[in-house]
Amino acid sequence: MLITAAEERKKGLTALYIDGEYAVSVDTVTLISSGKKAGSEISDEELYALIGNSRINRAKEKALYLMEYRSRTRKEIWDRLVPLFGETAAQAALDRLEELGLINDESYARELAEQLITKKHYSRDRTVYELIKKGIDKETAEEIADEYEVEPCQQIRALIETKYARAMSDEKGRARTVNSLRAMGFRWSDIREVMSDYEEYDD
Repeated sequence: MLITAAEERKKGLTALYIDGEYAVSVDTVTLISSGKKAGSEISDEELYALIGNSRINRAKEKALYLMEYRSRTRKEIWDRLVPLFGETAAQAALDRLEELGLINDESYARELAEQLITKKHYSRDRTVYELIKKGIDKETAEEIADEYEVEPCQQIRALIETKYARAMSDEKGRARTVNSLRAMGFRWSDIREVMSDYEEYDD
């Protein structure tokens, strides 16, 4: 097969025309590294290898781009890359991020757990749920949440004073507060104990 044309496109891609017809767009850097260009002969095996290497390079670039904005877990990166570039390229990109020290699920989990518990006053159980949702395994999520856990009633009081203070003035507002607290993973017994400090609240 003959590469009859190689036309640069946007986003670092080059469109390859083989035997006069458009075949595929590949990463321009990958194409240059391969030594192939317009006028070069290319076999099926070489074309498949070129496409595979192009996907890997593009996946690596995408992964680095995603990490520029915020820390992410392996699962988050994997879920973004696989639909675009396939599993092989996604794995190669993750391996590269680990080599560069840019991805560490445990460090990410600690950072997120501290933020959720100390700043947002999430319950320990809700924090575990959020960590698992991000791709942290259950055992690690529970261990880390335990390290940062604050006494539940203290968390509830902090939330009421900073977020729900106005709602405590009437029965409907208190009911909404209770529902919100339960949705955040707090146990009814702890909620009831704190609510009793403001006004008697019956189940």
